[in-house]
Order: sequence, then structure tokens, then C-alpha cells
Amino acid sequence: MNPAKTEVGSRRPPIGGSVAFLLLNLPVGIAGFVFLVTTLSVGVSTAIIWVGVPVLALAVLATRGAARLERARIYALLDNYIALPYRSLPEGDQKQRWKARLKDSATWKDMTYFLLLFPIGVAQFCIVLTTWATALGLAALPFYYRYLPEGAYYFPSWEVRWFTVDSVPSSLPWAALGVLLLGVSAVLSRGLASAHARFATLLLGPAPRQLREDSFPGTPAMTSVAG
Repeated sequence: MNPAKTEVGSRRPPIGGSVAFLLLNLPVGIAGFVFLVTTLSVGVSTAIIWVGVPVLALAVLATRGAARLERARIYALLDNYIALPYRSLPEGDQKQRWKARLKDSATWKDMTYFLLLFPIGVAQFCIVLTTWATALGLAALPFYYRYLPEGAYYFPSWEVRWFTVDSVPSSLPWAALGVLLLGVSAVLSRGLASAHARFATLLLGPAPRQLREDSFPGTPAMTSVAG
């Protein structure tokens, strides 16, 4: 059994890495989605006059390269190892190598990952930003309520004043709630990051049947392999 095949796995991601990773998913997802939609639409629409062929080739190579960077980002921030799933390219001319790339299911799984990363990244960004901002805002309320307009904090809004925080004692229950929400935010962020790591392993990693094949090289995720 190739040792590289048995190294694929995941650990509990760190909280800081989880928050950073989930927030970065939005800009990474937007960039990947815009690039793929643009290059694929232009390439397919102009392929009949051969102009789209190099555009489509660029989309394939760039996506496979971006997938390598994504595996490295997951490894660095989430401590989750994902082996490269690509099958070795055959020796020979570029035509045979391109056929191998296009027949490799990993190529299309890479594209699927980046297309899905955009909506997933939007949801993750909103959840993480909302929970952490709310928790930090409440936890720090005893320190800044006096600097708010009228020197007080009103819940749920300035117009609807069900509760008023205008002193340290009145702010302490809210601060305690904020500390509780900080713990909830940490658990939630780590859970979202772990779920994303499993999702990424499914699309960016080798299929289980590949790991069972003796011919599969099990290339480590951090090595350089020709795309």
C-alpha cells in the first residue's frame, strides 16, 4: 500500500483558522465563480471559430492550478490534508496529455467546487460575521455603551426601547450573554469549517476507489505535479 494513500484525513480545525478560512471563502468564491462563468461562456460560444479553444484550455489549467492553491489554503488554515486526485499525464504529445486532462474526473470536480464555493461562501460569510459581531458587541457593551448616542444602548432598536443599558450594572447581563455567544460562535465556526473540509475532500480529493487502486500514485498535496 502506498503510504501517501493512507495519509488523507482531517483534524479538528483551529478556531482562528476556521474564522479566517470561512471569511475568505466569499472573495475566493466570487473570484472563482466569475472567472469560470466568464471563460466557459466565452470559450463555448466562440469555440466554433476556434477562438474559444485556448480560452477553454486556460479555464482548465487555471482551475486545476487554483484547486492546488485551495488544497494548500485548507491545509494551512484548517489542518486538513487533501491529496492530489489527478492521474498521471501520459508521455507523448500535447494532444494525448489534453485528452487525459479532460477525461480525468478530478478536472470537472475542481470546476464544480469553485462554482459551488460562491453561494456557500456567501452563506458562511454572513453566518460567521453576524454571530461574531453580535457576540463581541454584547461582550464589550460595558466598555462602550457610554459613547453611544444619548450615552445608552437600546434593545432591540433606538425606536423600540424594550431594554435600556445606561450603566455598568445594566450592561453586565448583556455582556454575559455576549460571552456565551462567543463560545457558541467558536463552536459554530469550527463546525462549519469541519463540514467545509469534508466537502472539499469530497470534490478536491481522490475518490475512495482511486485510493484502493495500486496504480494511483497518491501524490502528496504539497508537492508540485504537472497539471
